[in-house]
Amino acid sequence: MPGAVFLEGDLVELRTVDESDVEFLHQLVNDPRVRRGIAAVDPVTHIQEREWVDSRGDGDDIDFVICDDGDPVGTIGLKPPNITTGASEVGYIVAPDDWDNGYATDALRAICGYAFEERRLHKVYANAYETNPASCRVLENVGFEKEGVHRDQGFVDGEHVDVFRYGLLAREWQHTADESGRETDRDSWI
Repeated sequence: MPGAVFLEGDLVELRTVDESDVEFLHQLVNDPRVRRGIAAVDPVTHIQEREWVDSRGDGDDIDFVICDDGDPVGTIGLKPPNITTGASEVGYIVAPDDWDNGYATDALRAICGYAFEERRLHKVYANAYETNPASCRVLENVGFEKEGVHRDQGFVDGEHVDVFRYGLLAREWQHTADESGRETDRDSWI
């Protein structure tokens, strides 16, 4: 079973990355359906995945295993924030057998709540390949706005493709949180 529960969503819990996650993460990142969605072209060995897991805690990245009732279904993480702008990039992957269950959307909502409410970040942003419309829908469902297009910046299945940049500001998150019925402390948004 993955590590301790750190955050909970409506459907999933975000657990710390643990030694027991190596095999799941190794299979996930090498799955051709996953690699295509994130335009990963290099294979990741079991040793490389173990080294990545062992390095958790050495830097400022924040990474979680997305779980449904303790069973791993994906991963999500925040890169170290820019200390001047207060912006951090988020990335997520859900195992293909678990697509279309709302796990990515729920995990993204949970990590955005953490980023804005506990880390006091100003902005969370993400990139999505034009060939991955499901990822674009996840971002839009959480309230991210499409901010721009990096033309032909990606390379998927032998073709250059556009990469969409999405962003969500703390003040927009507050608005989204208010509309969803969750209580927020307005004084903390100053």
